[in-house]
Amino acid sequence: MGCIFIIPMIHLPPESGCITDVRGVIAGHHTRSDRPTGCSVVMVPQGAVAAVDVRGAAPGTRETDLLRSGNLVQRIHAVVLSGGSAWGLDTATGVVAWMEEHGLGMETGFGHLPLVSAAVLFDLPTGNARIRPTAQDGYAACTAASQKPLAQGNVGAGAGATVGKLFGNDCAMKGGIGSASLTLHGITVGALVACNAVGDVRDAANGHLLAGSRKTPDSLELRDSMASLVQGQSPATVLPGTNTTIGVIATDARLSREQLQRLTVAGHDGLARCITPVHTLLDGDTLFALATGQADVVDTPPPDALTLAAMTSTVVSMAVHSAICSAQSLRTDDSFWPSAAEAALAARPRPQK
Repeated sequence: MGCIFIIPMIHLPPESGCITDVRGVIAGHHTRSDRPTGCSVVMVPQGAVAAVDVRGAAPGTRETDLLRSGNLVQRIHAVVLSGGSAWGLDTATGVVAWMEEHGLGMETGFGHLPLVSAAVLFDLPTGNARIRPTAQDGYAACTAASQKPLAQGNVGAGAGATVGKLFGNDCAMKGGIGSASLTLHGITVGALVACNAVGDVRDAANGHLLAGSRKTPDSLELRDSMASLVQGQSPATVLPGTNTTIGVIATDARLSREQLQRLTVAGHDGLARCITPVHTLLDGDTLFALATGQADVVDTPPPDALTLAAMTSTVVSMAVHSAICSAQSLRTDDSFWPSAAEAALAARPRPQK
């Protein structure tokens, strides 16, 4: 099956920021050339306190029990986001191999053991479903990782992501991966989010629909899935687990796991502001959080817990916005998923002659 897809460069203004603005964090993507799929890695070479909050009912994850309060290990070394559904969890094996080769991980007395968590999304409809991200792809994402701003849209874990599937995959639109950051009083909070939601995506600032279910497969006009549901329209039959928004929140603040856990809750608040419906039985929505503790706060007090939560929910919403606005249309031999940019262009009034 042939595919036409574009790997875009960064399409967002510098003020949107990136998760790599957080001290102690490096990140990278790997996008396969034979199908729109891939993986993205967020690494903390020195380790970071970590937490996770799974809100969707159909998650695909690795090493989430490790992050529960009360468990022994406090710090991990990387989080992987991947396409390929559960097969994509294999990318974490490649990340472990790369980090061990570079002497990163928890010293066990028998070698360095990298602790790597992961979450996957279902992007199998976009091209040949038998092509999925592998351990080699995870390794390649580590090789590409740096402190530079990340490309966004149709790259890494967002390469095959789609949104707005409640009324049929043939009426869906292109999703993607996006990042953002905010800095206040010497503390930075960043997020990297791959949006593959069953629901629609809105602008968190004004509620305007950006992408989602279209009225018909041949139309670029959005239907508004939430409004359709409450008006009694029946959604299409959708297999649970075939949709998911997954992401990583990172901060250089010094936080305990319990404090960090509250930021994952705030991160899901950010998703709820821009994805409707969210946290459904059909999604596996999962957010990880990392605290490197590497901020150099001397002259001013760091933001309090409420401010950190507000920063977190905001950057998660910003990252989703970036993912959708950076995405580019995707066409396979028998399917088409238009981008938010294409739909917005079609909706503009035409000048009268």
